[in-house]
Amino acid sequence: MNPRPPQPLRTLAIALLTLATAAIHISLLFPDFMFILNGLGYLVFLGTYLVGRGRLGEHFRWARYGFIAYTGLTILLWLLIGARTPLGYITKIIEIVLVGLLVTDRT
Repeated sequence: MNPRPPQPLRTLAIALLTLATAAIHISLLFPDFMFILNGLGYLVFLGTYLVGRGRLGEHFRWARYGFIAYTGLTILLWLLIGARTPLGYITKIIEIVLVGLLVTDRT
C-alpha cells in the first residue's frame, strides 16, 4: 500500500490532542510518578509520529500502531482503576478522538 502525503490538519489535531493529554497527565496529582511517565510516553510517541514519518519509511506504521496501542491501554487502565472525575472523562474523550484520528491516518 502506498502511503498518502501527510495531511496537515490531521497532523495538527493529533499534535494538539496529544499535547493536551500529556499536559493533563504530567500535571495530574503531581508528582505522581506513573502519571508523569504516562505523559512523557505521549510526548515520545508524538515525537516519533512527527519525525518518524520521513525517517522510518515503511516502518512508520508500526510507530503509529504503538501510539494507538499506548493510548488504548491508557483508556483501558482508566476504565479499570481510574477515578471518575470530570477531568478524567474529558481526558478520555480527548484520547478516544486521538485514537480515531490515528486509526484513520493513512500517511
